[in-house]
Amino acid sequence: MHICFLTSEFPKEGFPHGGVGSFIATLGRELVERGIKVSVVGLNYVSNEETEIINGITVYRLVSKKQKGLQWYYNSKVITNKIDSIHKEHPIDFVEATELGLAFLPKRKEIKYVIRMHGGHHFFAKAENRKIEWWKAFQEKKSFKKADLLVAVSEYVGETTRNLLKLGDVPIQVIYNPVDISKFFDASEIDYVKHTLLFAGSIVEKKGIRQLIESLAFLVDEFPEIHLLIAGKGGNLPGTKIPYLPILEKSITPEISKHITFLGLVNNSKMPNLIAKSNICCYPSHMEAMPLAWLEVLAMGKIFVGSTAGPGNEAVINNVTGILANPYSPEDIADKIKWVLDHPEVSKTMGKNARADVTDRFSVTVIANLNFDFFAKQKNEMF
Repeated sequence: MHICFLTSEFPKEGFPHGGVGSFIATLGRELVERGIKVSVVGLNYVSNEETEIINGITVYRLVSKKQKGLQWYYNSKVITNKIDSIHKEHPIDFVEATELGLAFLPKRKEIKYVIRMHGGHHFFAKAENRKIEWWKAFQEKKSFKKADLLVAVSEYVGETTRNLLKLGDVPIQVIYNPVDISKFFDASEIDYVKHTLLFAGSIVEKKGIRQLIESLAFLVDEFPEIHLLIAGKGGNLPGTKIPYLPILEKSITPEISKHITFLGLVNNSKMPNLIAKSNICCYPSHMEAMPLAWLEVLAMGKIFVGSTAGPGNEAVINNVTGILANPYSPEDIADKIKWVLDHPEVSKTMGKNARADVTDRFSVTVIANLNFDFFAKQKNEMF
């Protein structure tokens, strides 16, 4: 069996990469170990073509075309030509892309085309209450019309996308994102810095960072030593090029600012220790598809305060493996944090439950097996 993933975000040393790239790198490695040939086709970060094999995955990084206004057309031809050349040498069974990824690709009848929903344009436009951009909407609808198979990383993102794009009763296979447990040690018994909160992620409105900061006003009198560490880089206001971080910083009162430290972007290799040393990890997102950052905290057995929005109750078993708060209510976020601080032993038990649950439901071995079974079944039905 041969699966070809389409992404320009596959991790490359010295360059930033997105969550989809990390997902494919993790899953692809495991699929290779199960005897599947895995290729990745995408555009390069630099102006030359490169091919390399990483953990058994053949990665093709192509030269991006710069023709203004028609860049989408020429880049789709570059990707199509590479798929064709790979297919001639090693016949491809499945081509997998994200929501917009199939829009301009011609289909070959001997290949099945898969969309895996990580959260597309319609999904996040709704979540951020912003206008649909017609060009992206056009691409997304065109892409879904070409898909033979649909996979979603959570039931929520699958069903929400079904409703937004009016997909009818087409089957959607839910397979969660995987977590490589081996990269995240059990921190449930490690000493932490008391009353330290950690937020990690993009500093944008949809991540709930403003409400988390505002929640401190309900906590500082009772917990004067409370301190929020914010790890991540700033993004822009939705649909604009206006930086969000300066606006956020101006909204913080002097009383609260002394309880906050902005750490900037933290290297992935340093995140586990930062998570381990924090009392509570709190990521009250307004919307996610299936947040890998949440799963990484849970995998470490840390007490976690997440969000009731979106797939929150799919990732977290409320009051068993973590706690879910209303992400739009600073007071509710504060109440959940206060409960954790007042119940350290029960919280420790939740952390242990979380690590066990992630191992059972989200570990890379479990998720890779589900993907293998899904593709194997589809391949058998092709013949």
